[in-house]
Amino acid sequence: MTLVKRNSDNLFPSLFDNFFSRDWMDWNNSNFSNTNTTLPAVNVRENDNEYIIEVAAPGMKKSDFKINLDNNQLSISSERKEEKENKDGKFSRREFCYQSFHRSFQLPIDLVNGDKISAKYNDGILNIHLPKKEEAKPKPSRMISIT
Repeated sequence: MTLVKRNSDNLFPSLFDNFFSRDWMDWNNSNFSNTNTTLPAVNVRENDNEYIIEVAAPGMKKSDFKINLDNNQLSISSERKEEKENKDGKFSRREFCYQSFHRSFQLPIDLVNGDKISAKYNDGILNIHLPKKEEAKPKPSRMISIT
């Protein structure tokens, strides 16, 4: 069983091979990112009462996030700049740090109670709770009598 496909003719693929073998028109690739960028991983869970979106964003603060609901579209974004002040103005080396992301989710129409959406950030995970409307919750089974 082979775990890795290896081209024996060329152990070091060239930049051109990588460029021409990519599907540049595949816009569904990890929300436009198939590289190691700052796009956080997301889990979406559902139970009887709510949907829960978990966003992995370690090292951030609550104030770094913006969450917006507009016409059943939930947008989560963050922008963080790290600027360290140097009082004497001389750098031997300084690398800027800039981190941002934007994720959007289309919520099911008429299933989520938008007025009761809440969010918590704890231990590097942003949890967004989207409560279901009463009519969207599963109803218990009942016996129907025949008359």
